[in-house]
Amino acid sequence: MASLRYPEPSPDTGELPETREVTGEVDSAGLRVLSPDECLHLLTRVPIGRIVFTDRALPAVQPVNYLLVDYDIVIRTATGSKLAAATRNAVVAFEVDEFDPLTRTGWSVTAVGRSRAVTEFDELQRLTALPLTSWAPGDHNHFIVIRAQQLTGRQII
Repeated sequence: MASLRYPEPSPDTGELPETREVTGEVDSAGLRVLSPDECLHLLTRVPIGRIVFTDRALPAVQPVNYLLVDYDIVIRTATGSKLAAATRNAVVAFEVDEFDPLTRTGWSVTAVGRSRAVTEFDELQRLTALPLTSWAPGDHNHFIVIRAQQLTGRQII
């Protein structure tokens, strides 16, 4: 498995190291290809992602907060929202990233899969108990679950 280390400031000087260890395949753009395990790990590191869906036959992108639960991406939204309606049994993409403009480092992970609305009582109860609360105001008792069928990621090296 490829190893992944992010630069951390020196505790003494606060400066970033000049070199960092990266291994693994490099794509034609010079970006390191992340393994599926690395992609899953990175999906747990940031609280906000972007869901890409179709709205009236056009692509739409919306930032959302989410949790990775087992291998599923879980999003909580309002029952009557445009997002809730557009993602019922639809193929969607989900993207997360993190970039540091000072060190010119970063990564991006994209998941593509079919989304589904959660309707079973037991699953609704389990997801409601999660520490997933919408940042937007209002009632958000609708859950969208995405099971990634494709998971890809790249890291700037």
